[in-house]
This record gives sequence, structure tokens and C-alpha cells, in this order.
Amino acid sequence: MQTFEQPLSPEEEAYYLKRSQEGDMGARNLLVERNLRLVAHIVKKYHPASYDQEDLISTGTIGLIKAINTFDPSKGSKLGTYASRCIENELLMLLRQEKKTGKDVSLYEPIGSDKEGNEIRLMDIVDSESTDILEQLISENHIDIIYSMMNTLLSPREKEIIEKRYGLYHKTPMTQREIAQELNISRSYVSRIEKKALQKLYHYLERI
Repeated sequence: MQTFEQPLSPEEEAYYLKRSQEGDMGARNLLVERNLRLVAHIVKKYHPASYDQEDLISTGTIGLIKAINTFDPSKGSKLGTYASRCIENELLMLLRQEKKTGKDVSLYEPIGSDKEGNEIRLMDIVDSESTDILEQLISENHIDIIYSMMNTLLSPREKEIIEKRYGLYHKTPMTQREIAQELNISRSYVSRIEKKALQKLYHYLERI
């Protein structure tokens, strides 16, 4: 079961909000971490059996980040109240989109097996625009943006694989096969994790 940090006190929240609005990414990330419990609470209301809870948490977190970035305390509302609306809006947008595309082929649709006998899904062979965007951010030296997104959106395993694949944190870039050997998992599984992580980053960039 996932555990979440305790919420900030009103005084702490006001302090970190001010720091965040002044451009302090550390303060922004802390506000996100301390409000993830709110995201999880709201996700419980919007968790259809057909949707992965981790995806909903990621989508709700995007709403939370938007809330923190746009919150105006001078309007008299509380961050929690404002963030709840933003989180719900993101989740409802996602679920409405799912309804519209419900007849489309799922990226998770099995389409065969690789030489190792591992199931191959459609997403394993679909090129993602997010790869290009991530590489562009790296080439433009926007590493702080990448690290911030990874820390708030990705699971530990997704973050580990993206770090290894793209040589982040001063690491040497690795192929999917090299990562698979190091982590003792299949190459196709590494590919699935990488593509899912890139899609999370891409959808976040698309919405901000």
C-alpha cells in the first residue's frame, strides 16, 4: 500500500506557496508531495475497473501541479479546495477522452510474442512523440524541468529506467537490452516501462 507524506500546516503551506511562486522548484515539489494524499482520495471516486489506478494518480498529480502553479491566495480560497477542483477536472478530461476513444485499439493490446516468449503489445512498436520532446529538453539543457517531472510523475522503477536510458544524473546512456540484463528483466518489459514513463511526461508537457 502506498503511503503519503502528512499535509503541511497552514503556516508551512503559506510559506512554501510563496517560495514556489517565486520560482523555487524545491518548494513546488514539496507542495506536490505533501498533497498527494488529496490526489489519492479524489482518485478513489474516479477509479473505473477498466483504468489503471497508477495512471489516474499521475493524471491527478498533473491537476495538482497546475493548481499549485496557478493558485492565488488573495482570492480567499484554500489551496486544498482549489486543488480538488483542478484534480477532478484532469480526471474527468481523461475519462471523457477514454469514452471517446473507447472503440480504438488499446496500446496494451497483445499482438504477439518476442523470441524470449515475452508478450509484445502495440505500445512496444509505436514511436512516441514524447521521446523527441525529452531528447529536445536534454539537448537544450532543461535538465531541471526533466528532474522535476520525473520526481512527481514517475514510479521509482520508471524513473530508474529513464535515468539509465537517457544518461541522466551524469550516467552513461544504456540500451534497453543492457538495462534488461542489469535489472534481470526482459528487454520487452524495459520497453513497456520506458514508453509508459515517456507517455506520462509527454501528457504532462502537453497540458501545461
